[in-house]
Amino acid sequence: MKAIIIGSGLGGLLSAAKLSKAGYEVDVFERLPIIGGRFTNIQYKGFELSTGALHMIPHGPTGPLARLLEEVGANVKIIRGKPVTVIRITRKRGDTDYKFGYKDLLFENFKTPFSILNRIKLMYYAISTRKDPPTGKSFEQWCKEHLDQDWTYRISDAFFGWSVSLRGADVPVEEAFAIIENLYRYGGPGVPMGGCKAVTDALVDVIRAHGGNIHTSSEVTGLKTVDSKVTGIIANGFEHNANIVISNIGHPETARMLSETTGINGLKAYLEKVSELKPSAGIKICIQSDKPLIGHGGVLLTPYAKRVNGINEVTNIDPALSPEGKHLTMSHQCVHWSDLDNLEKEIELGLEDIKEIFPEKEYEVLMIQSYSNGWPVNRSSSGADLKGTTPLSNLYVVGDGAKGKGGIEVEGIALGVRETLHNILGKEML
Repeated sequence: MKAIIIGSGLGGLLSAAKLSKAGYEVDVFERLPIIGGRFTNIQYKGFELSTGALHMIPHGPTGPLARLLEEVGANVKIIRGKPVTVIRITRKRGDTDYKFGYKDLLFENFKTPFSILNRIKLMYYAISTRKDPPTGKSFEQWCKEHLDQDWTYRISDAFFGWSVSLRGADVPVEEAFAIIENLYRYGGPGVPMGGCKAVTDALVDVIRAHGGNIHTSSEVTGLKTVDSKVTGIIANGFEHNANIVISNIGHPETARMLSETTGINGLKAYLEKVSELKPSAGIKICIQSDKPLIGHGGVLLTPYAKRVNGINEVTNIDPALSPEGKHLTMSHQCVHWSDLDNLEKEIELGLEDIKEIFPEKEYEVLMIQSYSNGWPVNRSSSGADLKGTTPLSNLYVVGDGAKGKGGIEVEGIALGVRETLHNILGKEML
């Protein structure tokens, strides 16, 4: 059996590793000259910066991604930070117990600022909402009905802004609780030793060890179809036959190659759904310092910042990601769809936040990266993902536009890949 993977991002590499290990002849086609897409490293001034995602795996060594990596035999060491997450609360007028204008709260104590009544409500609704039919409401709408308190909106915007690059107003309430449930099921974030590239390199090793090939600078421009099946792809002007094709370039780009195809049942409805997808956008600010700014390897959530949602300092866990004696700190902020035309202003607000979050600290901005349009945070906003299947029986889509329910970033990619591989290989092969 021959499988062709379009794109060498994390979803494509996970799929290729699993299929090659299962005995498939696998070829991966990547349009860029590098492997890994938005989940690898770029070297800059001696620092290992990431092309997209932070050097962090949301559920650390016990989450869906770590489990899938272990299954395929990818040798990756993931270390969970301690504490895993801290919330920075800005001083309010009249408070005297804050140092430096803020105090830090461990994430497991996030309920503390809620009123006693709202704590009780939160526990009740967190259990009951999972069983209810979809409401069509956002998490913010739901909170206005049940937990209408300033802290609710601040902490939800910070958490969802960091984890899925969306505001609470843009996350369906059912997806929000699924994300929270997975957080308690799998645990908090961890850092892969060597950064994102350590993960993709390990997957490449698995693929090649089982006879798979990865073709860089090879753009797939078309799909060959017969009836309701894909028979192969066209890359660099040449045709390549396949029994199965898995696309890691998202539903919209996959649909574009199907737009002129006719006579396939369900294709029109599929193309309409794809046209409604909205990618999520974000900004990452990478900074260097001689001394730690955070002092731990977990996430620092910033609910009182104007734009920045969360920050991590990975060199507290893996010093090799920076030159000796230096620290690498990265902030992330979601960019709302209404602000996409004003990225420079959003960047300015993020830089102002960093000054306020780290008062009297010395640091230097290394690089500012924005993720939108064709290079987004997620090709589909969380909760609006389409499944990995398509109207063509042997064409699948994986990646950040086809995540599993409640999956944060790369964890969602792993959940989506697992579901797709279940459809291809069957339960017994997983």
